[in-house]
Amino acid sequence: MTILYSDPLFLKHDTGQHPENADRLRSITALLEKTGLAKRCSHGKYTPLSEETVGKLHAPKLVAQVKQVAEHGGRRLDVDTVVSPDSFTVALAAAGACAAAVDAVLKGQDHTALCLVRPPGHHATKTHSMGFCLFNNIALAAQHGRTAHNLTRVLIVDWDVHHGNGTQDLFYEEPAVVFYSIHRYGNGFYPGTGAENETGQGKGLGYTFNAPIRYGTSRKDYHSRFTSVLEKAADKSKPELVLVSAGFDAHARDPVGSLGLEVEDFVTLTRQILDVAKTHAQGRLVSCLEGGYHLDALAESVGAHLEELLAFKP
Repeated sequence: MTILYSDPLFLKHDTGQHPENADRLRSITALLEKTGLAKRCSHGKYTPLSEETVGKLHAPKLVAQVKQVAEHGGRRLDVDTVVSPDSFTVALAAAGACAAAVDAVLKGQDHTALCLVRPPGHHATKTHSMGFCLFNNIALAAQHGRTAHNLTRVLIVDWDVHHGNGTQDLFYEEPAVVFYSIHRYGNGFYPGTGAENETGQGKGLGYTFNAPIRYGTSRKDYHSRFTSVLEKAADKSKPELVLVSAGFDAHARDPVGSLGLEVEDFVTLTRQILDVAKTHAQGRLVSCLEGGYHLDALAESVGAHLEELLAFKP
């Protein structure tokens, strides 16, 4: 049984009329209940991360800023990124759920976990909240695996349509965390990072993998590129744990991203990453929700992703 992390608290990050809003989770939850997928999962418990823990990865000044803005009623940190009165509490909880999922799979509670959290995280850098993201959930989960479980080889795979610039930023000089992102790139597409020649620096040189994809690339060519670079990243990492920044905004119906993918494409991606987890990481995989802004396409894609996690036999 995949461990599912969800909480009505995540609905309280109030973004108003914004693509990243609470209806995203409501749509996913409704489909998982309707299809019976939720009942097939065990349900994980978590504790929010502390300000101090988040401040060991992000700059303490950033943590203080988000807290202060929330306490003063909220506002936009930039044109895309909203803080509401409850957002600071929710962001600590979302990161805590992802860290708890790492604990659960590493302790053998189950092999796979899915964290249905918001706000998303992969754009948040060491010093800036941006791109709908306050704190970097997946990066904090990876860091938790390193500090609490002494992991030395973690692989993060990010298939959100946008480059995970924040995750890359946080681990760009860190060889213990291999980061692989496949994303739409070019013509000013957000955030503008993630060129193929961005491969890390210092001790981390060669531990960052980017697969930039041009708009209009065929689904066949997308999968071919995904597979070839995933193999390189997995071989470099030989991970003890696999983490997935699971954004579903590369779907053809997505109003924000769209790389023409369909629900069945996320099934294929999931199977390939599970194969990596089975080969190297004793089947241990934690998936954390990132983007996806067409409510039906998002829910259907998450449902298909979860079905593959549930069917996995390590």
